[in-house]
Amino acid sequence: MLNKVMPTLEEAVAGIEDGATVLIGGFGPSGVPTQLLQALLAKGARDLTVVNNNAGNGEAGLSQLIRAGRVRKMICSFARSSNPKKPNAEAFADWYRAGKIELEVVPQGTLAERLRAAGAGIGPFYTPTSFGTRLAEGKESREFNGRGFVLEQPLHGDVAFVCAQKADAQGNLMYRYASRNFGPVMCMAARMTVVEVGEVVPVGSLPPEHVMTPGIFVQRVVEVRDERA
Repeated sequence: MLNKVMPTLEEAVAGIEDGATVLIGGFGPSGVPTQLLQALLAKGARDLTVVNNNAGNGEAGLSQLIRAGRVRKMICSFARSSNPKKPNAEAFADWYRAGKIELEVVPQGTLAERLRAAGAGIGPFYTPTSFGTRLAEGKESREFNGRGFVLEQPLHGDVAFVCAQKADAQGNLMYRYASRNFGPVMCMAARMTVVEVGEVVPVGSLPPEHVMTPGIFVQRVVEVRDERA
């Protein structure tokens, strides 16, 4: 049996190179693999392209990488909070205003579909989302049956960081409620998936119908006791 459990966070992020494209699970604060991000910060990786739903949540995790100057480009759906009284991506805002970080805004459904396309081996696809807007500038647009569509590209990652509630040693994953969010499609879209998991359980103890990401899409698992997982 292939054992994918890594003994430490340091070993879980080993080998991630400068310039990598990193897919980070999470929807707001739900399902963010914060401790993997802090391990990546300690490792020293830089010049990263990060794909996440948000451009940070608070000061921990992704915001720490941005503050440290490790992120070259951010690809996300929400670059700032919808509530100006509770800003959650201040690190990104500071660096963006200073011209130190690139931004690519992708509508949320398009972001998920670009990841799914990458994981499923699908090529570029047309979507009506963003047609006629600034987000469509520079992209091929066509009309089908009188409706405008924009051509979008699959979004691949070198590595994906996701957070799961339980995993077995073979990398089969079960998520907790909304923390599932982008996890399954990011695991499929990356060449290597590293999972921060609240509990490693014996192989065979996860009911097959509860496995939301099969182990074939996971290469490394590290147990981190965290009630959020």
